[in-house]
Amino acid sequence: MTSAIAIQSDLLNGKDLAHGFFTRQGGVSQGVYASLNGGVGSNDDAHAVAENRRRMAEHLGVAHLLVPFQIHSADARIVEQAFAADERPRCDALVTSTRGIGLGVTGADCGITLLADEDAQVIGAAHAGWKGALTGVLEATLAAMEKLGATRGKITAVLGPTIAQKSYEIGPEFFERFIAEDKDYARFFVASPREKHFLFDLPGLIGFRLERARVGAFQNLGLDTYAEEARFYSYRRSVHRKEEDYGRLVAAIALV
Repeated sequence: MTSAIAIQSDLLNGKDLAHGFFTRQGGVSQGVYASLNGGVGSNDDAHAVAENRRRMAEHLGVAHLLVPFQIHSADARIVEQAFAADERPRCDALVTSTRGIGLGVTGADCGITLLADEDAQVIGAAHAGWKGALTGVLEATLAAMEKLGATRGKITAVLGPTIAQKSYEIGPEFFERFIAEDKDYARFFVASPREKHFLFDLPGLIGFRLERARVGAFQNLGLDTYAEEARFYSYRRSVHRKEEDYGRLVAAIALV
């Protein structure tokens, strides 16, 4: 049987940790979802998505892979036990100190970030699109981890496959929203070839927010979802091609 294929970071390869930034390879989905689609919110066959997630959980060595009902919020929830699929919390980050539970988030251009304080045995997974990153989902994740005993300066955060600046063109109203929040955010925009348009650096913003929050270490894997079609799904690429839907990547972590 084909196994789920995941990318790993040396920073999260501790003896008590299992993690993976899963690619789109190693699953059973077909068509635009081929093949390791982890998105229950897609129109993919539900049985295929369930099998894909089972393979991801197997890769981590856990019985339960928990993923929230993501709403592009700044909300993080502490998880102490597995929840049913129809009881998914509406939030964009999960945190736990419970061994044997896999925490995951989905994305298809947004920043999927895994976090761990291995000394304190506390982990987290956060989904940070532009809205979540701007409104504080990463800081909320760190605060939730601290409630479980993590120390900010000992937390390692790794950003997985995310749309790169060269692939992320936005209009003037988007730029103006960021500048209204903080003029220094201009650093994350460069002029696009199209008049009055910009290229936005989402990975740069995520790294800035985490480093400003004083995490112990931050790593951007530097993987562009839009550019690497063979390995990653991309919402923006699917829109440009006028495809009917798109698959979702999963990033997941567990204490084992």
